Amino acid sequence: MVALDARNHRIEGDRRHLGRALSLWLLALLLVLAVFSLGHGASGVSAPAVLLDRLAGRAIAPTDAVVLFDIRLPRLLTGILVGAGLAVSGAIMQGLFRNPLADPGLLGVSAGASLGAISAIVMGGALPAAISAAIGWHLVPLAAFAGSWLAMLTLYGIATRQGRTSVATMLLAGIALAAMIAALSGLIIYRADDEQLRDLTFWGMGSLAGSSWSKLQAAGPVILLALMAAPALARGLNGLALGEAAAAHVGIRVQRIKTGAVLITAAATGAAVAISGGIGFVGIVVPHLLRLIAGPDHRWLLVNSALLGSSVLIVADMISRSIVAPAELPIGIVTAMIGGPFFLWVLLSNRRALDG
Repeated sequence: MVALDARNHRIEGDRRHLGRALSLWLLALLLVLAVFSLGHGASGVSAPAVLLDRLAGRAIAPTDAVVLFDIRLPRLLTGILVGAGLAVSGAIMQGLFRNPLADPGLLGVSAGASLGAISAIVMGGALPAAISAAIGWHLVPLAAFAGSWLAMLTLYGIATRQGRTSVATMLLAGIALAAMIAALSGLIIYRADDEQLRDLTFWGMGSLAGSSWSKLQAAGPVILLALMAAPALARGLNGLALGEAAAAHVGIRVQRIKTGAVLITAAATGAAVAISGGIGFVGIVVPHLLRLIAGPDHRWLLVNSALLGSSVLIVADMISRSIVAPAELPIGIVTAMIGGPFFLWVLLSNRRALDG
């Protein structure tokens, strides 16, 4: 018995060590990719040279400063936040539903954001001129964020009864709600003209091309707050892996964990989709891959999901800027092209474990 306990303790210790080591490696990878991303683009501006000139107090060409500090840097930071937000939301949903195939789309958050954006693009011209002038480009992101929260609140109200939220009801209702939202979106799209249809198509495929400091200031704090709050769910999500009854017996406030998980996911996903459009596979592939590598401990899974999600989106963004240069491929196409085959490979490689 002593030998068995020692062996189990050693295995658990190895898992913790692996999680910490993986965090350091992923942080280093993210920093390297960030440097590459700042130096990657059609203009040929050298990010290290511009930064060295800035630190040395030497004059910087105005075009170089604009490209690096007003185009590439906000785009990089947006990619980091969006990738982290989507990946962490996916990890939380997989822990909440105890299903490695879950993603934020199960809550209808992405569908609600799409409905908001579609409504703004197609019917935004009907707003009074004064309101349109005051809101400006914020109309689509604000509508997308409002749509995501409206969908989340509706779903939460359906799944909650007498102060308790049913995860099973939330899952099934989320699927039904997403279908109804898709139908309503289709009705609105039916009214769109050719130019609006083009805008809807590109928004739906996702892109970081429109990144700016103003957009980052609007959505960045929401995603950051969600990411900072996510680790507080780690112990509760670990306990939910044993079942709700067992988690409650060890002192975990199950209802509070459910509420927190839904709110954090809605905030992070809604803000991410609002500024980047629809980007798939990050929320499902990243946390699932990390579970296979380092186990399901959410104390490290949430942190590592944020780091790897950011790295994946940075790589996808660099590919989207290169594959059809000087034009840009929507980043959602790149993540689907990479994430789809990779996820199939992971599933086929672990078929025996999944069947067992």
